[in-house]
Amino acid sequence: MAVNVTTDQTFEQDTATGVDLIDFWATWCGPCRMQSPVVEALSDKMTDVNFFKMDVDQNPETAQQFRIMSIPTLMIKKNGQVVDQVVGYHSEDQLKQILQQYVD
Repeated sequence: MAVNVTTDQTFEQDTATGVDLIDFWATWCGPCRMQSPVVEALSDKMTDVNFFKMDVDQNPETAQQFRIMSIPTLMIKKNGQVVDQVVGYHSEDQLKQILQQYVD
């Protein structure tokens, strides 16, 4: 499975159903560059979760709507509702443990 890109225009539709992890990031963010391969590796292993990336510089509306103040921020939505959010770098094991709570 791949990590898809979502935008201000497609965010609500992209994350309306199922369990979604959204990686809010920016190209200039060092910890974001560390987080990205972890999210990509996890997307290959957890096929029951939809993985998305959103560049906060190119998509400021969604970041502002959810008050994303620090990146990387990893938001978890289930059936369109925000159920969890973590800030900063997290290992694959940490993210898997968090996501497992929301997978049926």
